[in-house]
Amino acid sequence: MANSTLETISELTNSKQWLEAFPIMKQLRTDLTEETYIELLQDMSKDGYKLYAMYVEGEIVSLVGLSWRINFYNKRHIFIYDLVTDVSQRSFGYGEKLLKYIHDWASESGAEYVALESGLQRSDAHRFYQDKLDYDKWCYSFRKTL
Repeated sequence: MANSTLETISELTNSKQWLEAFPIMKQLRTDLTEETYIELLQDMSKDGYKLYAMYVEGEIVSLVGLSWRINFYNKRHIFIYDLVTDVSQRSFGYGEKLLKYIHDWASESGAEYVALESGLQRSDAHRFYQDKLDYDKWCYSFRKTL
């Protein structure tokens, strides 16, 4: 990738920016409608959720959604709920750059870990996290439908 490509990373903080990001988030969260996306995002933001975008030449290419959490086993940490790169922009290193930005920001802000969950079927994502970014696979996550 040429160095002349303008790349920026910004937190998305308003409905206009969130709507701009919706088509990319929908690639990961396929069950969302624009309406449920905005409703959930407004509630999630009140609970500390932050959405960051990587822009290349003014267009969003990748998103990461996260929040600060604290518990006994991860101490003060960042939990990543959503990470997606636009399907037409994959394999250019944007997801990796965005996560490295979050790693640096989290470390500078006092986090001990960055944690995330990834669906069992997402073996390509697992290789990405483990091989490219040195994440440890350290637990199983369970849930019960009520």
